[in-house]
Amino acid sequence: MDNKDSQPSSQASRRTFLSISAAAAVATAGVTLDGRTAAAADSGRPNGPGRPATNQHPDAELRALLRDVDQRRIEATVRKLVSFGTRHTLSTQDDPSRGIGAARDWIFAEMTRYAAASGGRLTVELQSYIQEPASGIPTATRITNVVATLRGSVTPERIYVVSGHYDSRVTDVMNATADAPGANDDASGVAVAMELARVMATRRPKATIVFAAVAGEEQNLYGARYMAGQYKAAAADVQAMFTNDIVGSSTADDGTRDPRTVRLFAEGVPTAETPAQANTRRSVGGENDSPARQLARFVANVADNDATGMNVRIIYRRDRYRRGGDHIGFLEQGYPAARFTEPNENFDHQHQDVRVENGKQFGDLPEFCDFAYIARVARVNAATLWSLAQAPGTPKNARVRTNQLTNDTDLVWPRGTEPDLAGYEIVWRETTSPDWTHVIPVGDVTEVRIDLSKDNVFFGVRAVDAAGHRSPVSFPMPS
Repeated sequence: MDNKDSQPSSQASRRTFLSISAAAAVATAGVTLDGRTAAAADSGRPNGPGRPATNQHPDAELRALLRDVDQRRIEATVRKLVSFGTRHTLSTQDDPSRGIGAARDWIFAEMTRYAAASGGRLTVELQSYIQEPASGIPTATRITNVVATLRGSVTPERIYVVSGHYDSRVTDVMNATADAPGANDDASGVAVAMELARVMATRRPKATIVFAAVAGEEQNLYGARYMAGQYKAAAADVQAMFTNDIVGSSTADDGTRDPRTVRLFAEGVPTAETPAQANTRRSVGGENDSPARQLARFVANVADNDATGMNVRIIYRRDRYRRGGDHIGFLEQGYPAARFTEPNENFDHQHQDVRVENGKQFGDLPEFCDFAYIARVARVNAATLWSLAQAPGTPKNARVRTNQLTNDTDLVWPRGTEPDLAGYEIVWRETTSPDWTHVIPVGDVTEVRIDLSKDNVFFGVRAVDAAGHRSPVSFPMPS
């Protein structure tokens, strides 16, 4: 990827002091010991140390991948899922043409067909379990996720997940027999995950990408919660999860349209943190620097561009009021996760019974979907997942040393294991800024001293490989 930040146009206002081991690496990266590039040293314009942060731009490989996303296939997938009448979690599982079982079998067959073109890299499984009676489940019910795993070629232990839920519902969440087409909620999200599986099956990501169609979402997020629990039990290194839920249209019930925006919901204080951990995060002002929000910033950095045709609007909430999505199950297990959803929901169709009143049609029908919009959302997901899989993993356990009171900032982190890891960058921003504004390349080191006060700004650490691919940022907690 063409990930080089633009040359800075400003001069450092304070010196950046690096550890002795970092100094040589910084010099080779074009940054002087006072935090300036050679170009910045001559500019005479003030700025903080480092260079301005800029977005990563897709290279030729990623642009080719994005061109392969097919709007017609996405529409065909949505219409096929609607054709099963209802996909309610409690509907029939043994009818070949109606109900959630028929939808499950078709998704599995399609994913298996994609896998046939992968040279054995993509494998597909039916992940099933029996959900005992609980909220939304009156009797013991088999819940099945369709999971397609594209094994990474370099660091397969590092996992990125994308999903949509294939179950549907009408107004009465317990009505398992009425027609529940679920075109937008959430055949659209399943179509995104399936199209990405098709497009990426013939490619070789460095890390593992998982494409999932999960069930039980409308009853209580059961399928995704089970899937996340399985990963946790296996100590899997899931570094990101995205659910696509209600990504079928940009038109609200009042006619408002925003066809070039997708919302991305990202929580602040992590769901899985203990009260003590959460209090520590709040004490250092880290509420806006959770793993989920670093992930959201990464999405905007790599996918908000002309290649996807979309703007990514980050919403600093776990989800919308009174509702939730399948990313929550992963958040509960401590995995970074976020939710893609359309900018304007149409409540005249969402969860509504199929009917006509006063000449107006109701129901979650394909007629109310914008398939070109879904294709653009798919490209946002594709740019994100491919960029994550090709870059080094997010640095783990980054720390800021606080054992001495100084006006410097000492940052430490363990080195990653990727064979093409080239080094690290420190990013920083003012505490009032929503995103990283400055970048300081520090080379292949695991500690650095920056002559900026940790009391005054926020810092982050990200990894860079030899080709310039950058990881999401790791926010350093106090050590």
